[in-house]
Amino acid sequence: MPVVPMWFIFIKMKSGFVNIFGKPNAGKSTLLNALLGEKLAIVSHKVQTTRHRIKGFLNKPGEYQIVFSDTPGIIETTKYKLHEKMMDAVKNALEDADIALLIVDVNDDLNECNAIFQSLKLKVPAILVLNKIDEAQNGKIALAESFFADKTYYKKIIKVSALQKHHLQKLLNAIIELLPEGFPFYSEDDLSDLPTKFFVSELIREKVYELFEDEIPYHVAVLVNEFKEKETLVKIQADIVVQRETQKAIIIGEKGKMVKQIGMLARKDIEQFINQKVFLELFVKVKPKWRENELQLKEYGY
Repeated sequence: MPVVPMWFIFIKMKSGFVNIFGKPNAGKSTLLNALLGEKLAIVSHKVQTTRHRIKGFLNKPGEYQIVFSDTPGIIETTKYKLHEKMMDAVKNALEDADIALLIVDVNDDLNECNAIFQSLKLKVPAILVLNKIDEAQNGKIALAESFFADKTYYKKIIKVSALQKHHLQKLLNAIIELLPEGFPFYSEDDLSDLPTKFFVSELIREKVYELFEDEIPYHVAVLVNEFKEKETLVKIQADIVVQRETQKAIIIGEKGKMVKQIGMLARKDIEQFINQKVFLELFVKVKPKWRENELQLKEYGY
């Protein structure tokens, strides 16, 4: 945990952990980024893009510090050890939450969402967030409001579009109202408790999700081996890890075309994130069944 200045520790304010839960692709990562005004969590249209619990801090000095957590989408069946690790992240987020944001895609199966939220057995105040109202089909918003009206596991319903940033201030006001009083957990200058290398690896992985269809992205991990700050740029070397030689060939592409494209797109986003010039070198490596290997999962940050 980062060092918090002594003067900051003794400022009592609204302070707590606000953790986001929901099905895959409900918009949790988009909501986190929108609330923070920064891109911390990678996003894609594919399910299970988020694999880690990602914390982001929203500070208003003297008034509040909100520690938001994006969590992996909740799945009922875990096929791999990787899935088990992802659901462990959800469990940990349940244990330290002061407020739960229960996010629903209004076009999704409401019965499935309800079953998930009931299974959480929440012991903290919750806000039900009806998301993607900008994409709602006819009557879907009213249907969702009616469906959840008699549910007892939440205190308020807020309708938002995380993508279009509609009604986020209303949601933020509701969060602050429920937030307990206390002392800040982190320095007001910090945005997250995760290292820069983590976000670099995630930005590289995001490009795999953007450029490849089918199952390829779900077989990929990224490991940053080198992050060296030089006078004029930052040198980064990372491995894109796959499970089979055929996947390696697809990621590399003909004459290295695809891996070069991953590198070009990732480098642009990394430079924007760290605000420095970057030299990015990528290798593709095969690690059979890495999603089932405890030691490899630990090495890749799971």
